Amino acid sequence: MLHRFHCDISAIALPQQFTWPFHYTPHPLCRVAADEVQAYLRSREEWQDEIAAGKMFGVLVVQERSGEIGFLAAFSGNLAGRNNHEYFVPAVYDMLQPDDFFRREESEISAINRSVAELEQSAEYRNARQTVQNSKLQAEREIAVLKETLAQRKIERAQRRAEGEAEAQLILESQRDNADLQRLKRHHRDAIAEAESHLAVFDAEIASLREERSRRSAELQMALFREFRMLNARGEVSDLCELFAPTAQRIPPAGAGECAAPKLLQYAYLNDLQPLAMAEFWQGASPRGEVRHDGHFYPSCNSKCKPILMHMMQGLNVEPNPLTEICPPEPEILLEDESIVVINKPCGMLSVDGKSGVRSVETWARERYGEKDFPMIVHRLDQSTSGILILAKSKQMHYALQSQFIRRTVEKRYVALLEGEVAHESGTIDLPMRLDYDNRPRQMIAADGKQAVTEYKVVGVEDGRTRILFRPITGRTHQLRLHAAHRDGLNAPIVGDDIYGRGLHADCTDGHRLCLHACCLEFDHPTTGERIRVECKADF
Repeated sequence: MLHRFHCDISAIALPQQFTWPFHYTPHPLCRVAADEVQAYLRSREEWQDEIAAGKMFGVLVVQERSGEIGFLAAFSGNLAGRNNHEYFVPAVYDMLQPDDFFRREESEISAINRSVAELEQSAEYRNARQTVQNSKLQAEREIAVLKETLAQRKIERAQRRAEGEAEAQLILESQRDNADLQRLKRHHRDAIAEAESHLAVFDAEIASLREERSRRSAELQMALFREFRMLNARGEVSDLCELFAPTAQRIPPAGAGECAAPKLLQYAYLNDLQPLAMAEFWQGASPRGEVRHDGHFYPSCNSKCKPILMHMMQGLNVEPNPLTEICPPEPEILLEDESIVVINKPCGMLSVDGKSGVRSVETWARERYGEKDFPMIVHRLDQSTSGILILAKSKQMHYALQSQFIRRTVEKRYVALLEGEVAHESGTIDLPMRLDYDNRPRQMIAADGKQAVTEYKVVGVEDGRTRILFRPITGRTHQLRLHAAHRDGLNAPIVGDDIYGRGLHADCTDGHRLCLHACCLEFDHPTTGERIRVECKADF
């Protein structure tokens, strides 16, 4: 499983710290290793269709006790219907073994599925359902016919009453008619109840089987998670159930432990190999609704991998999270009066306080205006997005401004620099969005998402890059970034986009930043009602 580099790597310095896998620049040795893995993949003709459909791979540069440098390779999930292939590190736990408890229990659960299907498709069950349906239809028809007859007889009694016939006889006939109707209803209620009782026997058996299936499936999944016993550099072992218990989700998500990164580290620890650097890259087409670029590197996922990798990296000298190392400059005040303050938020600064400890506009406002009276954030910009942000100096002003955003009377303009050229000079992107639950905070295009609408206009093309103005009609998280990058949008990611773009690292301190800037904002002043227009030029 350990591979030697085919090219001369003597001029490449070894990394001083292990990769922070959730936001990183791939080390040169990882890039060389990825090139060699891609060459190997091209040699496997029988895998080409599956790889072309899209799959994540990973490489881990390691050092042996002898000092020799090599690399390991892995794929996420399975490949060609198998968890294990000779070139790649094995699965942490191979649930696809024919004699494995997982396959045996899965087979029994499949047998329950077949029993449910056989019951639902049996002639007896279909006849029982049809009998209930027929009984209800017959009851409706017969009761409707009788009601029509009784209504006609009521009209006739009214006529006889008008002609002077004795009231006692008419009342007696009315009572008899009502008794006939009640007897017919009781007859049909009893017939329907008998038919439903017969059907309930089948339904109870089906429900029992489904409950057993659900229980055994949940138990099997948890038993499987306990088989994933993850090592770290200290030699400590924790299974997936233990690792996810402290998290908000508590239960590991499906597929946890099967991504490339955990496989790589597990194999290294088991074989006394020192991890030096790691990277994961995508091969093939982008998944439907998502944005992945063939051959490009991506961070490890948060939902499936973060709790696992945070454990597995203990004992390694790991790079600090670069997002927490950013020290953004102070905001520039663009407009201020007794009601509001409008600032130019720098790239790298959070809008509100977060867990990372990175400086935020909220912290800046608290320091500038005092702990009690600091202005409240009215809307937010991503940490990597710079530009115009409004703060309100009272709860009343905050409510008045927020209501304008809710009613969409605030006009917003963003300027961005896109990779490549777009097909049209202007247009509207209407692609619904929702959270990609397995890869927070990534968003994805999905039919069941919330409506997301963006208008755009090309300003010009500069060295193969497109300068563009965005007017978001809605305000979804990452809307402009995803609409720009997605193939059904502009198919041109924003320069420096570390989530949907073509490069991972977006360090705002060294000139490589997300080229997205909120350049213009129009709103009604919450006190005077005057229409205010604030503009702020981008620094890219």
